[in-house]
Amino acid sequence: MHASLPLAGRTALVTGVSRRRGIGFAVATKLAELGANLVIHHHRPHDLDQPWGGDDLDAVRRGIRSALTPGAEMRDLGADLADPAQVEPLIDAARGLTGELDLLVCNHAKSGDDGGILDMTPERLDAFWDVNARSTLLLTAAFARSRRPKAEADAAPLRPGERLRRDAPFAEPRGRVVWMTSGQVHGPMRGEVAYATSKAALAGVTATVAAELLELGILLNTVDPGPVNTGYLDAETADRPLDELEAYLATTPFGRVGRPEDVANLIGWLVTPAAAWVTGQVLTSDGGFSLG
Repeated sequence: MHASLPLAGRTALVTGVSRRRGIGFAVATKLAELGANLVIHHHRPHDLDQPWGGDDLDAVRRGIRSALTPGAEMRDLGADLADPAQVEPLIDAARGLTGELDLLVCNHAKSGDDGGILDMTPERLDAFWDVNARSTLLLTAAFARSRRPKAEADAAPLRPGERLRRDAPFAEPRGRVVWMTSGQVHGPMRGEVAYATSKAALAGVTATVAAELLELGILLNTVDPGPVNTGYLDAETADRPLDELEAYLATTPFGRVGRPEDVANLIGWLVTPAAAWVTGQVLTSDGGFSLG
C-alpha cells in the first residue's frame, strides 16, 4: 500500500452524499483522494424539503469521480434509510462494487422539522430516531455481519457481558466505522430536541458497540463536527436567525465556523493505518467552539 494512497484497494460506503456543500461530499472526496473505491449513498427528497434545496446529483458524481485515483471505482445508490428494509440491501450493493466493503461512514441525518420540548410528539421523535440512530445501528450491524467469519454466522445472540469468539489476535484492523453525533453534550440545542436526542444516542452507545466490533477487528469512532456551514448558515438559505452570528464569530479565535473539509480531514485520518490505535472514541472537531 503506497504511503500517499493509504486506502488503495479498500472500498468505502459513505452515506448522505447528495450536496456539494455537504459533509458527505467532502468525506467521499477525501477518501477518493486517499485511494479508496467509493460507494456513495443519497436520498435527495430530504434535501428538497430543506431551505437550501437539492443539488445536481450529476455534478455531485462528477466532483467525486474527479478525485478518484487511477483504477479506483465508484458507484452511487439511492435509499430512504427511514425504511429498515432498505438498510441491508444498501450494504449488500456496496459490497458488490469490489466484492468486499472495508469502510463505513454513517454521515446521513434527518434535520429540519424539529422543535422544542413543548412541540414533541411520538411521530416527530420516531422520525428522527429512525433515520439518525436506528438506521446507523442497523447499517453497522449489517456491515459487521458481513465481516464476521462464516463459522460464526449462526452463533447464538450474545448475553449481557459475553464476548464474541475469535481465533487469534488481528495483525491489523479488519474494518472501520465512523458515526456522526452533534454538540448536544457541550451546550443546549434549542428547538432541536428530536435531532439532539437521536444524535446523543449514538454518542452514548459508542463505547458499547465499539467494544463488540473490536472482537471482529473493526474500529468504531464517532465524530462531533461542531458547527459546520453546509448552507444552513448562509443568509439566503439559513434555517435559524443569523443576526448575532457575525459579531459572535469575530470574537472566536479563528473567526469562522467549520468547513466540510475540516471534518473530512479528521475522518480521512481515522480510517487510515495512521489511526489504527484509536477506537471507541467520541471526537469533537469544532475549532474550540465547545471551549468558549
